[in-house]
Amino acid sequence: MMHSMTQDAFEPTDLAEPKRPISVLLADDHPPFRIGMRTLLEQNPRIRVVGEADTGAQTLQQLERLLPDVLVLDCQLPDLDGPTVAREVRRRQWRTSILALSAFDELSYIRGMLIAGVQGYVLKNEAPGVIVAAVEATAQGQSYFSASVSQHLARLAHDPNEPKGAPTEREQAVLRLLAEGLTNAAIAQRLNIAERTAAYHVENLMAKLAANNRTEAVVAAIRAGWLKV
Repeated sequence: MMHSMTQDAFEPTDLAEPKRPISVLLADDHPPFRIGMRTLLEQNPRIRVVGEADTGAQTLQQLERLLPDVLVLDCQLPDLDGPTVAREVRRRQWRTSILALSAFDELSYIRGMLIAGVQGYVLKNEAPGVIVAAVEATAQGQSYFSASVSQHLARLAHDPNEPKGAPTEREQAVLRLLAEGLTNAAIAQRLNIAERTAAYHVENLMAKLAANNRTEAVVAAIRAGWLKV
């Protein structure tokens, strides 16, 4: 039996409200790079660049005023380095997620930014699609790393000198894959275990490391000596 459609079926209240674009603040001391990055990001209708800064002090001022969803942060600014800015953001408990966008893939830079509290670390020479995906993932609280950065993090998990209180052999394998940025499903596939089992190990590791998310778990593992630089 066919049902007739009434006007009520088309009322605006029945439609899903469109999502607000991701607001982004760009912090980099090279104006041409910021212009290019703004142009790239704003080609995506889901992203809106709300401000730019070329010093650490200006970045913090803009953050306080705009409270963007994502801060795209260079590792080196004229007055403050990236880790100092990131630590200040965390100290002030602003809810802005931080994506490091850097020309450097040395471990010292990566480790410093991760410990300071960034959610992701992407290189400036990445394909445009990778940078856009990193911004979107970071806005959702997910970690995102360039492939070379993930390789650096994964190598940290292969140190044979496990410290006291180190994870079990299975947890170490899971931690190694976490450092590569893999999802629970991908970890399960790599280790030939059920996804539920992978999720259990990830949750156990996060509990042991007092981490709120996967990125924090990797950073805490570095601090604990489970992953060595």
